[in-house]
Amino acid sequence: MNLRPEQLAGHLEKGLAPLYVVHGDGLLAIEAGDAIRAAAKKHGYTEREVLMVTQSFKWDDLFMAAGNLSLFGGDKVIDLRIPSGKPGRDGGEALGRYCASLPGGTVTLISLPELDWQAKKAAWFARLAESGVAIECAAPGVAQLPGWIAARLKCQNQTAPREALDFIATHVEGNLLAAHQEIQKLALLYPEGEVSLKDVEAAVLNVARYDIDALRDALRTNDAARCARTLDGLKAEGAALPLVLWAVANEARNRAAPINIRALLHAARIDRMIKGVARGDVWDELLQLVLRLTGKTTVSRTA
Repeated sequence: MNLRPEQLAGHLEKGLAPLYVVHGDGLLAIEAGDAIRAAAKKHGYTEREVLMVTQSFKWDDLFMAAGNLSLFGGDKVIDLRIPSGKPGRDGGEALGRYCASLPGGTVTLISLPELDWQAKKAAWFARLAESGVAIECAAPGVAQLPGWIAARLKCQNQTAPREALDFIATHVEGNLLAAHQEIQKLALLYPEGEVSLKDVEAAVLNVARYDIDALRDALRTNDAARCARTLDGLKAEGAALPLVLWAVANEARNRAAPINIRALLHAARIDRMIKGVARGDVWDELLQLVLRLTGKTTVSRTA
């Protein structure tokens, strides 16, 4: 049986299948796996054994996990993860044998990455799909993304006009996890009901968003407090460290020679930390470097 991600909840309400195969990357695959595990727990599958297929994995471990009775007397979830999406010849044969005799009192969840057409045509995958429930977690296309966002908003009792949905879709550029975070933000910021385009723009754009240009501007004006706050924002947003260091080092080159030399030596040390060659807290060292450039030794981030 093949299901789309949006069909899974209805399926799980009717009962559990002995085998699930979730394939796809990102948010939808994570949510599908979480939903299956939660449903299994609700139905008394109190024990879970996670098996990670690596190069050293022994496929006999799968059969041993299926044969081991729960120590707590409940039913069991076998959580088999194949990050490469390629079980190999031995793995393919093992999965075929496993499907031929699915263990009782067990729900098996097999997680795979996004598969190409060849993998989907492989005999081992076909056997899995025939023996259980396969959920392909493909991200909605650009044209479908506004509708997907609308459905997510509906789940938190909110709606938005089409132009607001399009705005979010354009902003996240197809990244479902980013879209999910923006949707959750709307639930935190606004009550149930319709969220206007103006509200969406205010929440998504976030006029206080920190960026590299803001850091460079703060350095050029020697505003140590703003530098510190901007670094905190960049850290929270997961900004690329090499890009942050590049911006700071460029500003260092414009300083007087004594400051310039010391600052660039400091930047070189931070570069080694980013590359894993030297130890240290990179963000703390970046703060010390910007303080050096602004001529400060301490700073209040609330200033």
